Amino acid sequence: MFWLNEVLEMTGPFRTAVIGLGSMGYGIAQSCLRAGLITHGFDVVPSKIEKFRAEGGAAGSLAEIASTLDAAVIVVLNAGQTEDVLFGDNGIVSSMRAGSVVLACATVPPDFARDMEARCNASGVHYLDAPISGGAAKSSQGQLSVMASGSPAAFTAARPVLAAAAETVFELGDTAGAGSAMKAVNQLLAGVHIATMAEALTFGMTQGVSPETFVEVISQCAGTSWMLENRAPHIVAGDYTPLSQVNIWPKDLGIVLDIAKSASFSAPITAAALQQYLAAAGMGLGREDDAAVAKVYARNAGLTLPGET
Repeated sequence: MFWLNEVLEMTGPFRTAVIGLGSMGYGIAQSCLRAGLITHGFDVVPSKIEKFRAEGGAAGSLAEIASTLDAAVIVVLNAGQTEDVLFGDNGIVSSMRAGSVVLACATVPPDFARDMEARCNASGVHYLDAPISGGAAKSSQGQLSVMASGSPAAFTAARPVLAAAAETVFELGDTAGAGSAMKAVNQLLAGVHIATMAEALTFGMTQGVSPETFVEVISQCAGTSWMLENRAPHIVAGDYTPLSQVNIWPKDLGIVLDIAKSASFSAPITAAALQQYLAAAGMGLGREDDAAVAKVYARNAGLTLPGET
């Protein structure tokens, strides 16, 4: 952060826009604001924009401020939304000045990231393939991990945002695509780990192991994972307030399987986990926290999870 302060002293105010104020995007916007960057926040939900402006976010419509931006951080759901923000009817790239940078944070196929880089570069705008990991808590604390790839110029242009929002930046290559490939690997593991946690927790219940005891014991044993330790307490509390929705996983694991298919690679465990998330969405749980995949197992086994009657 000291380095960031020195940069801002030398270059003057740095203006960024965070587009997509979900649980991760809102934290990124807060982190940029806290670091002293002039930060605009935009979302399809007006109340999120109003809330961020009340906290100090800069005013102005996206159309009005696009040409003034040093960086645009795109934290939307998927490739389609990313492309729409950048090149749709009201796309911002055509208005952004040469030398500014797009940081694209959604989970997308590597080929899509490479296409976005080429199209941005054609307009003189840098593109950093910058998928993120860490969850809402680390996002709000400026402690995300960023799996990034792009040209040296893109990294340089993005440094103030990266310094504000990330604890660790993995520089994975000098062209887009490598960051998204690594994010697909991460999402394969994360999605499988959540589903496996739900399976193990509910299996334990059939053997008289309570969810509370499961968390207490397994979190201290070799079978633990970050996802287990983060998500299993949601089940114990019976609290499925969405920090990461079930609906994210059909998309992300679908991307993983699409990439695997193109590489002629069999990923049967990923496919099995995907089916559990699809079942959860089919039960109407799509907007609940992804720990709610445990409800699929509980329903099939006739179990009652904490908080259920």
